Amino acid sequence: MSALTKVIRSGVGRRRLQSLVITLTTMMAVTASLLAAGLLTASQAPFDQAFAGQRGAHLTVRYDGSMVTGSQLATTTRLSGVTAAAGPYPALVLRPRFGANKSQMPVGAQTPPAVFVGRADPGGPVDDLTITSGTWASAPGQVVLNEHMAIAGLGDQLTFSDAPGAPALTVVGLARSAGDSADAWVSPAQLTALANPGTVPDQQMLYRFTSAATDQQVAADRDELTASVPAGSLTSADSYLTIKLAADKTSATFVPFLVSFGVLGLCMSVLIIGVVVSGAVSSASRRIGILKAVGFTPGQVVRAYVGLALAPSVVGTVLGLILGNLAAIPILNRADEAQVVGSTTIAPWLDIAVALAALAAVASAALLPAVRAGRLRTTQALTVGRTPSNGRGRTARQVLGRLPLPRPAILGLAGPFARPGRSATMVAAVVLGAIGVTFGAGLTISLNAVQDGMNRKSPGAVQVDPVPPPAITMPGMTHKPDIANVPAIEALITAQPGTRRIFSYGHTSVSVVGRAGETSVLAYQGDYSWGAYQMVSGRWFRGPGEAVVPSGFLTATGTHVGDTLTLANDNHRAQVRIVGEAFSVQESGMVILTDEASLNGLNAKVLPESIEIDIDLTPGTNQQAYLGSLGEALTPYGVPPVPGSTGLNSMVVSMDALALMLTLMLVAVAGLGVLNTVVLDTRERVHDLGVFKALGMAPRQTVAMVLWSVSGIGLVAGLIGVPIGIALHDYVVPAMGTAAGTRMPHADIAVYQPAVLVPLLLGGLVIAVVGALLPAGWAARTSTAGALRAE
Repeated sequence: MSALTKVIRSGVGRRRLQSLVITLTTMMAVTASLLAAGLLTASQAPFDQAFAGQRGAHLTVRYDGSMVTGSQLATTTRLSGVTAAAGPYPALVLRPRFGANKSQMPVGAQTPPAVFVGRADPGGPVDDLTITSGTWASAPGQVVLNEHMAIAGLGDQLTFSDAPGAPALTVVGLARSAGDSADAWVSPAQLTALANPGTVPDQQMLYRFTSAATDQQVAADRDELTASVPAGSLTSADSYLTIKLAADKTSATFVPFLVSFGVLGLCMSVLIIGVVVSGAVSSASRRIGILKAVGFTPGQVVRAYVGLALAPSVVGTVLGLILGNLAAIPILNRADEAQVVGSTTIAPWLDIAVALAALAAVASAALLPAVRAGRLRTTQALTVGRTPSNGRGRTARQVLGRLPLPRPAILGLAGPFARPGRSATMVAAVVLGAIGVTFGAGLTISLNAVQDGMNRKSPGAVQVDPVPPPAITMPGMTHKPDIANVPAIEALITAQPGTRRIFSYGHTSVSVVGRAGETSVLAYQGDYSWGAYQMVSGRWFRGPGEAVVPSGFLTATGTHVGDTLTLANDNHRAQVRIVGEAFSVQESGMVILTDEASLNGLNAKVLPESIEIDIDLTPGTNQQAYLGSLGEALTPYGVPPVPGSTGLNSMVVSMDALALMLTLMLVAVAGLGVLNTVVLDTRERVHDLGVFKALGMAPRQTVAMVLWSVSGIGLVAGLIGVPIGIALHDYVVPAMGTAAGTRMPHADIAVYQPAVLVPLLLGGLVIAVVGALLPAGWAARTSTAGALRAE
């Protein structure tokens, strides 16, 4: 073993606490860097990543099973542009009813139309399904649902009263298809059993093509398929580009959020590594003098102290990689649930890159003080000792001494001025932590406010769809589904004990003069004043002739609040004035909300099945009891009431959890930076501590002095970090709204009210004090004699 190796090993062993701090700090910094880099990488084109990983279908095609043969479908897989294909899989469009379920959906209510496909297994050359929970449907009576469009949960039942034998299927799994090839999957035999006698299931084929990057290329591929099979046998062909557009918009909404946390994590990691390592090397000048005295060259001294920093850092890096990959599982899963990343694992190349970058940062941080130490003359290094220069910080102590504070508080507050460079780095670390906490807290409040605003589309505590599709028949139903029933249903609801007020709305379409194509309209009836959307600007409409539109409409049409729109239909025209800008992204913002009377004379009929009645309950009314009694009253019409929105959105819940995890990670790294700096300070001032103890300083006064030494830094860092965090939040949240196609309401951005702001301003103080607690305890337990001998 060389002398240099012995020096490194003895140095690591002798400075166990410092080596432990370096190990822990490097571990947390590597963990933070790995997660930040993983999030940033995974958030780049997440749909493309998931689509490539699952070998998604560029076209999901259904053929009429009675018009094509297996050999004809096999021919389509050999067309010139086809690179891979899967199928044929039997497929049916079904509307099962809810059986036993964990939700509040009434048993027997019919689901929306859903595409059921028979597949023997989830794998394949195209559309390799990912089972996200549960298992695959491998036996009769089982079904797997597409998690993006799941109409039920694990263990729930779907019944098929129209199928032979009225089978009931249990949901045994949830799966993910990059191209949303189906709503549900069953075994091929089960699919056949669900078909009515004489019904021939469609045949689903999944294709990947050489060229499918644009709508024109996909259309050309579809035309080639159409020409290769009997005329009229190709019944539907769904392009992946439609799904990609929606997915990219969703992910783009959250990219500013992920980038912000990622950059904060990377910056903090580099800073903390630099602070810890350079502090460890610069604090060892006396030992450097001893090494020089026994014959070590300047180059050997430099290598020794770079090695002294690298040895525990290598251990910390390995532990950080392990911890980072483990922590990535819940964090990336949360981000994946919110559809903002395309992978739920850290790429191996990122592990290598982060490890090399971390060790390079350690070596760079250690090199400068090590070179400076190597150049010290032997006698100078031996006489420098551990204590700062006598004059450094004296002025601060004299000024602070005039304050009416206890002596330990004055000594603590003056301490950082003795090492201004090191104190500045501690301020920087706590500032980054304060930025992270401020940004994370504000983002969480804003996301929940946004969700509350979106929920105003259907604000009723109870909702009723008064015109069910004709295919729906409920037990006890005597009236046929008809829009003529709506007034009678509304009268029953109004007369129901507990009803406070109601309004209804439905969809129709009209033309807007000056704009090509048709535009959706939500036509309202009744007392809709309490159903107002959250407004970005202007106000909710109050009667006929007034309308409200989302930000997307104003942007697309170049109109503004106060302008007048001319609506047209069947050669009839009507005008409405825009009185407000609503916070909504439905239909990409291309929708007009107005009183139904505004459409008088246009002959624009509301789609019966789109009508929804929202019911506001009298305060104190029990919702479940009301649902039961109203359900009995509406039995003849076959329209069971359902509870209103709970306000919980899986995407918002996922992003809240992600923000919390990332914020805690940043706080932990900042706290370790404070801990390390305080450890260095207490070690360097150990002789001063001995003198203070000899003069009668009690252990609790020692703890107070150490905590006071970081309290000023924490307060200053909070005062600096909180405004920066607010500015970051005020930039990121509108950017997220812009990506989603809407302006954000001012109330959803201005979330830093005094009740929130005051605790955040004290956040830097909390981070600093918590980080200093352990070394403060160590300093208090140091014996007087031991502290005096240490010098």
